[in-house]
Amino acid sequence: KYVYFHSQRHGYCTLGEAFNRLDFSSAIQDIRRFNYVVKLLQLIAKSQLTSLSGAAQKNYFNILDQIVQKVMEDQYNPRLIKDLLQDLSSTLCILIQGVGKSVLVGNINIWICRLETILLWQQQLKNLQMNKQVNTGLTLSDLPLHMLNNILHRFSDGWDIITLGQVTPALYMLSEDRQLWKKLCQYHFAEKQFCRHLILSEKGHIDWKLMYFALQKYYPIKEQYGDTLHFCRHCSILFWKDAGHPCTASDPNTCLMPVSPQHFIDLFKF
Repeated sequence: KYVYFHSQRHGYCTLGEAFNRLDFSSAIQDIRRFNYVVKLLQLIAKSQLTSLSGAAQKNYFNILDQIVQKVMEDQYNPRLIKDLLQDLSSTLCILIQGVGKSVLVGNINIWICRLETILLWQQQLKNLQMNKQVNTGLTLSDLPLHMLNNILHRFSDGWDIITLGQVTPALYMLSEDRQLWKKLCQYHFAEKQFCRHLILSEKGHIDWKLMYFALQKYYPIKEQYGDTLHFCRHCSILFWKDAGHPCTASDPNTCLMPVSPQHFIDLFKF
């Protein structure tokens, strides 16, 4: 599944049409694409919800329902979904109370029901209990410290580091390492940004952990996804990289351009 862009106009289809044609319902079943789709839904919730057609809005909430049910069943990344639902509920509250029918497609009562459903999902996720795994062999706690440290150094999200650090005392000790947080800051942010928001500890050292969360409030962090949408400049086609497309270029790889969730939104601002 892919979306074609006319060469004389940056995009002939709407955001909603592209959203439908790229089959995000199937994409969320692929763990490599799951976070990408959730981030895209979050960006749409923040600023593009009213630009979707009635059919696209229905599809949006159907996919969101599938995401919530998947998280409830698999307990996969509930924090990410909680953030999405929070942004979506805030947007809907403003739209329903402030402008209502003037910008929302469809009956206002439908939107009120959707908001109530979102609030129900939020409560369900709040009450979500993680399944306790039966110990059938080697566990994370059995790994040597250097391997646990290597795992922590491969995380790109500070909250994931903190969460893993709560598992055992050894992981907590490793998760508090200054060098770990320094490398995380250096990965996501530029040196000139450090200087603008310098935070020192009581001993006069840079507190890299606090720096990371402070910088995160002011600057976007780098995003990592297992599989992303790509744009082929030769064929003017938007597609999932791992799925490919029938490219006619002599060297297709030179024509590919990765498309972040924000870039995807920007493609339809014409």
